[in-house]
Amino acid sequence: MRLDKFLKVSRLIKRRTLAKQVADQGRITIDGKVAKASSDVAPGNELAIRFGQKIVTVTVNELKASTKKEDATMMYTIVREEKLEKVDPEFVDDED
Repeated sequence: MRLDKFLKVSRLIKRRTLAKQVADQGRITIDGKVAKASSDVAPGNELAIRFGQKIVTVTVNELKASTKKEDATMMYTIVREEKLEKVDPEFVDDED
């Protein structure tokens, strides 16, 4: 499954276009390698996503083409959340 679709279906990022933008900015890694929106995601992969002043690291549990809101969190497990002290200006998330 494509990274941007996984992020949308799992509801880690609300919209697929926003997931694509975040990936294109180099703010997502899969198993330590910078990922593009079209990168393949598989169960067992570790994703690190940079949201403004924090980095959320998750492990992919399963892939589904679509899911209900309450079941979306079963697609991944949060490994850790790190707060960053200093934010580079190009990574500031203007959209809330």
